[in-house]
Amino acid sequence: MEKLCVLGTGSWGTALALSLAKKGYEVVMWSRRSEQAEKINRTKENTEYLPGVLFPSNLTVTDDIKEAVEECKMVVMAVPSQAVRSLCRQIKGIVKDDQILVNVAKGLEKGSGKRLSEVCKEELPQNVYVMLSGPSHAEEVARDLPTTVVVASEDIEKAEIVQDYFMSPKLRVYTNPDLIGVELGGALKNIIAFGAGICDGLGFGDNTKAALMTRGIAEISRLGTAMGAEVVTFTGLSGIGDLIVTCTSMHSRNRRAGILIGEGYSVEETLEKVKMVVEGITATEVAHDVAEKIGVDMPITNAIYAVLHENVDPKDAIVGLMMREKKHEVEQVGLSYKKSSK
Repeated sequence: MEKLCVLGTGSWGTALALSLAKKGYEVVMWSRRSEQAEKINRTKENTEYLPGVLFPSNLTVTDDIKEAVEECKMVVMAVPSQAVRSLCRQIKGIVKDDQILVNVAKGLEKGSGKRLSEVCKEELPQNVYVMLSGPSHAEEVARDLPTTVVVASEDIEKAEIVQDYFMSPKLRVYTNPDLIGVELGGALKNIIAFGAGICDGLGFGDNTKAALMTRGIAEISRLGTAMGAEVVTFTGLSGIGDLIVTCTSMHSRNRRAGILIGEGYSVEETLEKVKMVVEGITATEVAHDVAEKIGVDMPITNAIYAVLHENVDPKDAIVGLMMREKKHEVEQVGLSYKKSSK
């Protein structure tokens, strides 16, 4: 059996490892905690993140990262976005030039504002980088519910190799050469999902959520294209697709965290209750700073930032969004109509 590895034992990394193992690969997961590795190997189950899903015999866990990475053609990095740089540094000197790095975290680096591909290229410039994204709750992938995702890379041939590794009757994989767009779609939708949760926590309805999602994809596209992405990417799996699933499902930790904020809990209390990394909180801060720096209007992001960092009441933030100056829904169309009417 060909050996593959997944670095990280969270819910998403576990689900992907299970998916690969079911295709017959020898899959080794890496855990930074020896006690967790021992427990999973003994019980054949990741009770901490995906209880009830049993591991096949060709899926094992080690706390030795060298053992996990050696002799793998594909190294899947399944750690939170803010841990990607440290993971790259940890495997530097272990990973070989011909090993493909597949990142599955969705976020932007705090402080630098860099995309995770940029982080990886700085730390491991010799390796080809592929991003896997799209509407994919770990809980459903682990239980073989039909799911579609997208892989993106500047090296489309390597993206196609990754596509082949993951493709199965239960997991359909598309490719996309627009790495910037796929990365930003996955990172920025977490902000809107967090906002959708806030609206749910406040007791708002379907009209509110539809408005938030629609205007959310508009501002994601606005920032994305300003950063070099193709606008069409945001109509696909890593844009609208991922936005729909995270804004509407209770599997989404970003939505669950937003609900708690809307109900009046503090950020600290919210993180304690969710007990998992909430990427949308960090993404809000980073996207707010990046948009301000390059001059892109992000009203929803700014409103959520104000709730998180400026003690603005969520209800007041909603009123502020609703009462902004009048605008055309599609500014380019409105401007063209005005010119043609003169």
